Amino acid sequence: MSGTRDELLRAAADFLGRRPNATQDEIASAVGVSRATLHRHFSGRAALMEALEALAVAEMREVLRRVRLDEGSATEALCRLVAACEPVSPYMALLYSQSQELDLEATLDAWQEIDTEITSLFERGQRDGDFRPDLTAAWLTEAFYSLVEGTAWAIRAGRVAARDFDRLITDLLLNGVRTS
Repeated sequence: MSGTRDELLRAAADFLGRRPNATQDEIASAVGVSRATLHRHFSGRAALMEALEALAVAEMREVLRRVRLDEGSATEALCRLVAACEPVSPYMALLYSQSQELDLEATLDAWQEIDTEITSLFERGQRDGDFRPDLTAAWLTEAFYSLVEGTAWAIRAGRVAARDFDRLITDLLLNGVRTS
């Protein structure tokens, strides 16, 4: 593979999404570069995971910019957010499954601004009566991330159809699992 660092990172992330415990040699082979080339870009697995997290954070910041969480009802904004997260969801799922390889403090710092915006959306929805007030907005934010990551994982595993990404997440967030 010849291309930019970001293209190499995306290809490595795609492969790691299918084989999260792959070695650097396996990653290099899968993306079509030598181990030396992979090492030039990412000095080791930790550096690769840090770069992947930086990419996910940058893409989530762009998602938040595009979806305009402060426009329309909180429910409408949440639906836009879920739809816009689909392209980032495989990275988020990979980071979640490999979180033990990341520096927890640095991870929390990197995601703070994003967490704050999403939590604010849930708080607005609670104030406006769109969302349940008995669940904290911070917990709803974590539930949102978990559903995005879990749905991405289920799609990759063939357990659900990719076309159902938005519906599965928004239906569960907005309606829960009860039939009434």
